[in-house]
Amino acid sequence: MAAQIIKRLSASKPVTKKKRSTKPRLISSKLAYKGKVFSVFSDKVEEPGGNINVRDVIRHNGSVVILAVDESKDPTDPEIVFERQYRHAAGQFLIELPAGRVEPGEAPLAAAKRELTEETGYRAKRWALLTKYFASPGFLGEWMQIYLARDIREGAATPEPDENIVVFRLPLSEALALIAANKIHDGKTLIGLMLYDTIRRTGQC
Repeated sequence: MAAQIIKRLSASKPVTKKKRSTKPRLISSKLAYKGKVFSVFSDKVEEPGGNINVRDVIRHNGSVVILAVDESKDPTDPEIVFERQYRHAAGQFLIELPAGRVEPGEAPLAAAKRELTEETGYRAKRWALLTKYFASPGFLGEWMQIYLARDIREGAATPEPDENIVVFRLPLSEALALIAANKIHDGKTLIGLMLYDTIRRTGQC
């Protein structure tokens, strides 16, 4: 069903007065800012349909998110590893799944394993990609990949000097209750938990 919907959407075309190119074309790109984590470009682009626009785009190497679960105590309601840390951009403490950026030349799965160990100390024997998505495609060209990590074991964390992270675990049912109570506001965490709950209930994992 999903494949059929995507096929129909791909075949549909916007109504225009005259035939125009449907392929995007980058006319020019100017580096506006280069930072440690991301760069900002001002792109002049001819978009599908023929409109020419200037788009400010944040370029990022990509990030990984880790949904680490412990099914050993109660397979029907596994515990999940969370972090609580202050986010300056949000102006508040957030409950999140462990996550981090992919270093240049680093494979996403290798980055996920590294970030899980660095931030939480946990390691996992089984890994699977849950999904891959754009965080905010209106201006951010960053892929985020969520990995499911299973058969986890504890270890010593080695966070970065600027990371003040509190690591804790919650059963899936309690995490979903926090979502229902509007207590989890981090997008990647909402996506990861809801998707994991869905595939569990439909017998896909």
